[in-house]
Formats: sequence, C-alpha cells, structure tokens
Amino acid sequence: MFRILLNLIRTIAQGKLKQLLIWLGMAIATSQIAIFVHLQPLKAQVGLPYWRNIIVKESLLTKTDLSESSLPVPKTHPLPETLAQWQDLSVSGDYFSEVETTPLGYLIWSEFPVKIYWERPNEAILSPSSLRRFQEWVDAVTKAVEEWSAYLPLELVRERSGADISILRSHPPFQASINPETGEINLPRARSAETRYEFYLRRGVGTPQGSIISHRFTIELTPDQTAEYTLATARHEIGHALGIWGHSPIETDALYFSQVGNPPQISVRDINTLKRVYEQPTRLGWSLVAGKN
Repeated sequence: MFRILLNLIRTIAQGKLKQLLIWLGMAIATSQIAIFVHLQPLKAQVGLPYWRNIIVKESLLTKTDLSESSLPVPKTHPLPETLAQWQDLSVSGDYFSEVETTPLGYLIWSEFPVKIYWERPNEAILSPSSLRRFQEWVDAVTKAVEEWSAYLPLELVRERSGADISILRSHPPFQASINPETGEINLPRARSAETRYEFYLRRGVGTPQGSIISHRFTIELTPDQTAEYTLATARHEIGHALGIWGHSPIETDALYFSQVGNPPQISVRDINTLKRVYEQPTRLGWSLVAGKN
C-alpha cells in the first residue's frame, strides 16, 4: 500500500491525470479485496489462469467443531453403472495424476442422479435480442449437461435449493492482487468461468440428522461468449464439478488447461480419468462416526 501511495504522489507531481485515475481505481479495488478477505477468511483460492477461471474451496473442517476421530474412514463407493461398463479399447491413458484431492478425499458423487440447476431467462423483462442471447447460453449449457449424462446419471432441475450443481449466468468476480515485495498490482485476465465447491452436512436415511458429509458446486459462466465457447466452457467446468478437479496437459481433452481455437469434445482420456477418480476412497457420502460429532 505504501508503494501505491508513493506512485500516486509521483503521478500528481508529474501532472499525469490519466495515470492518476488509473492508480486511484487500483487503490479502490485493492481496498475492496482486502475487505472481502477479512469477511471470508475460510476460503482458499487455487488459480487456474490458463483456462481463465479460479476455483474456490471452502472446507467443512474450518467451519464446524469436528475432530479427526469423528470423520469416517475413507472408503470407495460402488461405481455408477455407466462408469462400471466403460472400457477404453484404445488404451488412450488418462491424466489422473493431475487431479487434486481434498482433506475429505476426491470430489466423488455417490447418489444419483446428480441434480443440476441452471438459470433461465425471464421473458417478461428481457428485450428480444437479450432473450435470444440468454436462450443461446441456456441451450449451450443444456447440451454440455447432456454430453456428460452419457457417463454419469444427471438430472436438470428447476429449483436451485435442491441442486447439487448450480450453473449461473454471471460474470466471475474480478480479483486483483498485490505483490507484497514490489507493491505492484496484478490484474488477472478476464475469466470466462469460476467454479467453487463447499462441504456441508446433510440428513441421511436411517442416520442421525445432518450426519452425512456432502458437497455442492456453483459454476459461474460469463454471458459474453459465443455459443460455441459457452458450450466448451460449460463442458469443461461441469467436468470439474463431476470430480475431475484438475487439468489435462493435452489439448484434445475437454479438461485441457487452456481454451483453444477448436474446442475439443469429451475425450476417452477425460472418461478414463473420471473413472479412476470414482475408484478412489473418499469421506464424502459417508456418515460421521456415531457419538463423535
């Protein structure tokens, strides 16, 4: 902050009004970010800059009074039938080594269908052109969900309250940062999407109320892309939300770390990776240890 003020003083002295306004804008943005961090200290950010998205993780362990002994031992869930039947006859390999785990294990869904909510246009308040663009966004998201439905049971729902994954038509928040050593402002490139998850406790059949460790996702997709790139971005982000919490180094995979001119379809390697994720043990979907929560 001292360096920012010093630059402001130099700019005023040199009479550069345009630069002054830019520095003032940066200083204001920095203050807003500092307030955000203080209000929400539980969120840690993992940057995925090449795809221009930021994934935010929020841990249940930092929000509730849980001990390690109250957590279930990581166990595997039965594979959903679609993945159990999947076979890669081409032996194309995978990028499982690039997938991150969490303190509670891999981000595996254990109850199906996974319920997905996506925003819909309000015809009463939109102009014809705005309605057309919104509908193109909806169509692209719907197609991406249908593509992934071939590999995991998914269901589109109209109420967000019961959704496992919520897809919103909105601009990902702008997040600048300051280099603590140089005082320089780091302005990220415009991002086409942001995906975040959170852990929570939910009620399970035949178990004490709120005892099953669960997770849910929120995906924000910008409304500014073409239909083709909205589809590619939705396809990519839904892949994250279904459990591939990492990126492929090969551009022919849907989870490739960067946008490309010719967006790839869901690849054999994507599904090989997804299947390996679902073969891993996790604490998600299992009950807390009785009497220890």
